[in-house]
Amino acid sequence: MTQKEFSMTPKIMNGGIAGIIGVSCVFPLDLVKTRLQNQQIGPNGEKMYKNMLDCFKKTYRAEGYFGMYRGSAVNILLITPEKAIKLAANDFFRHHLTARDGSLSLPRQMAAGGLAGLCQIIITTPMELLKIQMQDAGRIAMQAKLAGKPVQKTSATQITMQLLKEKGISGLYKGTGATALRDVSFSIVYFPLFATLNQFGPRKSDGSGEAVFWVSFLSGCAAGSSAALIVNPFDVIKTRLQALKKAEGEMAFNGVADCISKTFKHEGITAFFKGGLCRMIVIAPLFGIAQTVYFLGVAERILGINKTH
Repeated sequence: MTQKEFSMTPKIMNGGIAGIIGVSCVFPLDLVKTRLQNQQIGPNGEKMYKNMLDCFKKTYRAEGYFGMYRGSAVNILLITPEKAIKLAANDFFRHHLTARDGSLSLPRQMAAGGLAGLCQIIITTPMELLKIQMQDAGRIAMQAKLAGKPVQKTSATQITMQLLKEKGISGLYKGTGATALRDVSFSIVYFPLFATLNQFGPRKSDGSGEAVFWVSFLSGCAAGSSAALIVNPFDVIKTRLQALKKAEGEMAFNGVADCISKTFKHEGITAFFKGGLCRMIVIAPLFGIAQTVYFLGVAERILGINKTH
């Protein structure tokens, strides 16, 4: 059995298209997730947001509809290369790890996914760093107002220029270790699980042997939400490490181990699953849409490439 020809360009284009569509749909929930993960319980058990719905209501009331999309510009700008690298790299490694008889063992599927996750952090780390500052700015501002302190407005451009001036390019890569921990583990779980689920159900009638639209969509949703919940503790650690500004009285962290230790000591094991439901709801359609665009071959149609060859 001969291996299929591997073409990188349409895969990168599909990843970019999928990322933009997905982020545009689910960004408000991602903002809520970030704020829930960053908030720390006060000495008397007080907290700004009780749950996902409470956070959504308070954010909308205080900042309006467009406030729910704070940080979306940088996310949409960088999600194209991020998703493109993630999806294309996974296919690239799967292609090269596939045996001559066309089989791909589970360990090799996991290796391909992990390597894809590792490749994407070059874009993911600065994207997440800037996005988190913008998403969490409203929470910090609200607490500053309650404390009677002045609120400073900021932008992704200001943060970028300040980090570059003070720390150089490395300033944009704060939390790289935690980002790698989350993204590599996520990809190790997600891609093999998606590939397995996507084998079930009807195939397209064009002879490509690929799944029909709804199978790819549901497989992406199921695999994405499952992987999101499993690696949520790593996402909490990453989010907290990358938050450059803290609300008054909140702890600062010095590395992954310090963040794990302090979070567990002061908030318990449940803190590592903060925003878990939010993240599942965000990731499910994000990857469902991504895999659907990818498998529909939108870029192939634009470029006039026949996917069956």
